[in-house]
Amino acid sequence: MGHMKCAEGYSKIIILVPYPAQGHVTPMLKLAKSFLSQGFQPLLVTPDYIHSQIARQIEPETDILCASIPDGIDEKRPRDFFAIEEAMEKHMPVHLERLIVGELGEGAVAFMVVDLLASWAIEVGRRCRLPVAGFWPVMLASYHLIFAIPDMVRSGLISDTGSPQHMSGVLYLPNQPVLSTEELPWLIGTQAARNARFKFWTRTLSRSTTLKWVLVNSFPDEFLNEEHQHQPTNTSPDLPLVLPIGPLGSPSTAKNPTFWQEDTSCLHWLDKQKPNSVIYISFGSWVSPIGESKIRSLAMALESLGHFFIWVLGTSWRTGLPHGFEERVGEKGKIVSWAPQMEVLKHKSVGVYLTHCGWNSTVEAVQCQKRMLCYPIAGDQFLNCNYIVRVWKIGVKISGFGKKDVEDGLRKLAEDKEMGPRLRKLRERTMGDKAVFRARANLRAFADFLEKQTVLIGSSVDDDNDDVEGIISF
Repeated sequence: MGHMKCAEGYSKIIILVPYPAQGHVTPMLKLAKSFLSQGFQPLLVTPDYIHSQIARQIEPETDILCASIPDGIDEKRPRDFFAIEEAMEKHMPVHLERLIVGELGEGAVAFMVVDLLASWAIEVGRRCRLPVAGFWPVMLASYHLIFAIPDMVRSGLISDTGSPQHMSGVLYLPNQPVLSTEELPWLIGTQAARNARFKFWTRTLSRSTTLKWVLVNSFPDEFLNEEHQHQPTNTSPDLPLVLPIGPLGSPSTAKNPTFWQEDTSCLHWLDKQKPNSVIYISFGSWVSPIGESKIRSLAMALESLGHFFIWVLGTSWRTGLPHGFEERVGEKGKIVSWAPQMEVLKHKSVGVYLTHCGWNSTVEAVQCQKRMLCYPIAGDQFLNCNYIVRVWKIGVKISGFGKKDVEDGLRKLAEDKEMGPRLRKLRERTMGDKAVFRARANLRAFADFLEKQTVLIGSSVDDDNDDVEGIISF
């Protein structure tokens, strides 16, 4: 890679380590841009297998650096959650340490910011005697959910391997909507897979509790109703100081970085449709789509109902479509492998967003004022859905893709005349001028705190964070 050093005009390098998935890289790149404006030069560190896709997303005119490190992943092996976890735990740490100490050298790096799902890098930072901040790219409430794991085990809601202990278990966290224990983020796949994912989360939790700061891509007033405003984001001196700095990126942003080639023909198709007449359907990029039987069921419902739609569906999953489906729906439907999502959601012809409730997608829907038809699949999506449906009341959850499920969901969205005003109010409170100023002030105060430090590789990193806590505005 060659020797790296700060470009002219920057004081020091900040190393950013994202979890290697689109939903994590996108907000990390937005955070990198924010650090540029604070006078630090960001260096994004990624595994070899995904480096070229990420490097492509970095605009050439910016001063964001990008370095790859060996990951040890066999090219013939599926790059699933477990292959990535093995790469992060067994192969990548030694190479990141070599980059910091060898390539960059003593004193070049001011700080590390590590996605908590890439918690392996926290320990590398400590070995290199660098200050480390965590980064939580999704909703603040899901952060609190992970930190409640020990309490869930102690109370008997879940076992010490993460399995729900009661079929109808209900989780009550302070000031949060009710969540079924069957909707916990690690309950994906077989029992062995669930156990392994729970172990991943407990390891993440253990490493995260050693941090002084966690930057959260979320707004602090998550509940956005009168009794839950201004809840403290952290009340324990033993836990990291949580700094809400999001949602990152300007609400006017029309385009987000993406790993995949976007099919912009859908925008021309949208131009031909009537206002609020199109359903936009996308189930995200990380978790596998809904499965062939559900794809078939949804396709049959769309065909039967006759609504106009854009459906983001990868080529390999189209085998689930009924024979002749695309020909029969004709100009009423547009299927693309990947869409320029923000531009689609902003379009006046899109009226409803059928979504998996990923955090980035949720934020974009609020930015673009689109009602959501919710079908969460995994991870934090169930908690996000609870906020969308029960707290913010800007969407409707459906339990399946039969004609009646979809029809009833669309009818409820149309009948709720207060949903539009609620969306506008939510957008203003979370992304309006005051909210943006508050989030930027938090990040600026954090960057100012870093600038005042004289921490170098090899010196103590046990600084007290009273100074930064005193100037952060919640």
